Amino acid sequence: MTAAGLAELSSRAGALLVVDVQRSFGDPDYLGDYGLDAEASASVVDAIATIVRLVDSARALGVPVVWIELGSDPGRTWKASHWLRGRALDSAQSPDEPCVIGTPGAEWYGGLEPADGEIRVVKRVYSGFFETGLDAMLREKGIEWVAVTGLTSECCVAATATDAMQLDYPVVIPADATAAYEVRINENALEQLALNVGQITTSAELTDLFTASAPASARASVLASRARGVSA
Repeated sequence: MTAAGLAELSSRAGALLVVDVQRSFGDPDYLGDYGLDAEASASVVDAIATIVRLVDSARALGVPVVWIELGSDPGRTWKASHWLRGRALDSAQSPDEPCVIGTPGAEWYGGLEPADGEIRVVKRVYSGFFETGLDAMLREKGIEWVAVTGLTSECCVAATATDAMQLDYPVVIPADATAAYEVRINENALEQLALNVGQITTSAELTDLFTASAPASARASVLASRARGVSA
């Protein structure tokens, strides 16, 4: 897709989706079992920092920020996930499950936190659209396209982006605002998403798109701040 594809979205309302940047998935103290090497660890840190900047820019421009978080419920186990990971279908949820509701692992991480009034949904599987009512919430706000960021690119970001596309939202994925626990897996995920799901871009290009689509008053304020050397 060319830059013209992104430009077409500039006259339509978009939203920034932040997926699963929670302690279980982003805090190095929780990631030991995933076996990240130095390059992958750095990519996670960098992606989270980039998402923080995108959230700040979106808020300054009046672009809705949508928070999608995993909430593992001990009372409602995900049997297929247990089976896929080599456990019995009817086994109880492990205490090591990520993002268990009410535990520190489920907390937002890295300086990211939903603000009052922003859409926030809790999911129990990969996609932010599955049984959460998110589609209806976005339609109510007049959202016509989405930018998907978060952790991890091959799993919950991919599932959320795929469902968004199938629900007829054009999808933009800034490559520097997502990561996986292996650099190779992240590269492969982005390649596959580019083939069938969304346009892969950068956080800088996405910010420019948000700026172009923002109300005139917000756009003028942000452009003035940039001229003074203050980031949005």
